[in-house]
Amino acid sequence: MSLTHLNARGEAHMVDVGDKAETQREAVASGRIVMRPETLAMLAEGGLPKGDVLATARIAGIQAAKRTHELIPLCHALMLSKVSVDFRLDEAASCVHVESRCRLAGRTGVEMEALTAVSVACLTLYDMCKAVDKDMTIEAVRLEHKIGGKSGEWHRDSDVAPLPPEAPVTLPSAASESASIRVKFLAELRERLDVADLEVPVERLDKRDVASLKAALQAQDPRFAALSEARILCAVNQAMAHDTSLLSEGDEVAFFPPVTGG
Repeated sequence: MSLTHLNARGEAHMVDVGDKAETQREAVASGRIVMRPETLAMLAEGGLPKGDVLATARIAGIQAAKRTHELIPLCHALMLSKVSVDFRLDEAASCVHVESRCRLAGRTGVEMEALTAVSVACLTLYDMCKAVDKDMTIEAVRLEHKIGGKSGEWHRDSDVAPLPPEAPVTLPSAASESASIRVKFLAELRERLDVADLEVPVERLDKRDVASLKAALQAQDPRFAALSEARILCAVNQAMAHDTSLLSEGDEVAFFPPVTGG
């Protein structure tokens, strides 16, 4: 077996993939960042000073995958069709597990893109949390499996449970839309509440406003008490809203935390 990035003289060069067949390619990489239990608790509760940690790390990981060729010298610029970055908060191990999945139809694989996404997401988690915990450790960044290309399919044997695959999104019918309000939970809230979206029948609201929607959700599940935190923002049909904002049948309401930089 030879190293494809070295030519006959031992010099580094970019591999010519022009003659390769286009195939469906996918790669999944994972890693984790270990932190103090109190830091993990602050992250889960949205109490860190820089804002929405997981949303920022997800965006950073996706952006890094798209720009891998600018970071790793001999990688090709790829037209990625899919990049996802997901997190699992593990209280027992006091860490955040990170997983990235990259996909395209092309002539070269996406292993480096998936690994870069995980690495940069972990680095961003460190940056967002370092004000309260400089002892964090990034560990076990590795390829989990890849599909496509001449070498075919490869899987790592592992006793670590992978993150669950993305659940398919089923849009409500027109009839249900007219009698309910679509509620979405974004960024860190989605991780904390373990739900991305749901529908609330209009008849469950005492009044047709955001405050009544929050109350109905909290009555359904105590976890939704988090929506009453002062830092949580709200938008109705993609326009910023507040507790007294009125709602109508078929509206889309999104709850999300702020994100700050620096």
